[in-house]
Amino acid sequence: MNTEKTERGWRGTPDLWLDAAYQLLVEGGVEAVKVMPLAERLGLSRTSFYWHFPDREALLAGLVDRWKAKNTGNLIARCEAPAATITEAMLNLFDCWYDDDLFDSRLEFAVRTWSLTDPAVAVAMNEADAARVAAIAALFRRFGYSETEADTRARTLYLTQVGYIAVRSEESLAVRLSRNPAYVLTFCGVAPSAAEVAAFNARHPVR
Repeated sequence: MNTEKTERGWRGTPDLWLDAAYQLLVEGGVEAVKVMPLAERLGLSRTSFYWHFPDREALLAGLVDRWKAKNTGNLIARCEAPAATITEAMLNLFDCWYDDDLFDSRLEFAVRTWSLTDPAVAVAMNEADAARVAAIAALFRRFGYSETEADTRARTLYLTQVGYIAVRSEESLAVRLSRNPAYVLTFCGVAPSAAEVAAFNARHPVR
């Protein structure tokens, strides 16, 4: 028998604890993320938690790191993805709003709410907002937009999406997809081609 595997099994793993912490965070906010509720949810002992994390603050830091890597990291990657036209590039970025594996809106809402009461998280949020806007502005500059126009269009696009998250807007996938051509036109001044729209819709099929 693999003793190490057995021991890790009853203590869980760092990712297992983080996954459970994520669920508590998006369900009830940061105040809900406490060691005992986590242990009860996982069916593990409270002492098992301390095998992986020195304290609750370390777990919360892990959640912030996960949020940074997922939401900011993937958004920047989509801005930098290859594209032949500004409209194709815009739809590459729009993938973030349709794929929770790229950008988790529930996590974003929870961390933004958390940042209102935690100065350190507020700093991380401000840094993330700045990095994301810079990446979107760079996307526009790549296709010939001036510095000022790129920055303004980037802020218009990004703050619109942040607004959707903040008010927890709920729309059907079909409705959201139907608005994309007009959104692309609004944000970049150019309408996407039928082929570009079809390719995007194929990535996000209505089921």
